[in-house]
Amino acid sequence: MMMNPIAALLIQVLEIYKWILIASVIVSWLTAFNVINVHNNFVRSLLRILLALTEPVLAPIRRILPAMGGLDLSPIVVFVLIWFLQYTIRWASFNYGL
Repeated sequence: MMMNPIAALLIQVLEIYKWILIASVIVSWLTAFNVINVHNNFVRSLLRILLALTEPVLAPIRRILPAMGGLDLSPIVVFVLIWFLQYTIRWASFNYGL
């Protein structure tokens, strides 16, 4: 049984967003530990792009989550939400043809 093309597209968009989120987390670690130079124009552009793509989703979750001693758990919450959305889209597509 084939999946609805719109459902497949939504799942792929969510999958791409997961990779963007992973890149954002890795780059934030690398900048926190001074592994990459934030004064480099390419790095600065990359940081701006990743921040623009992830901050609208992560910021509201950070406001809800309690402070965890410097740990940012908002990406984990977003990963769980993306997994839930992907699973729900697949389920609805296969069960109802949506």
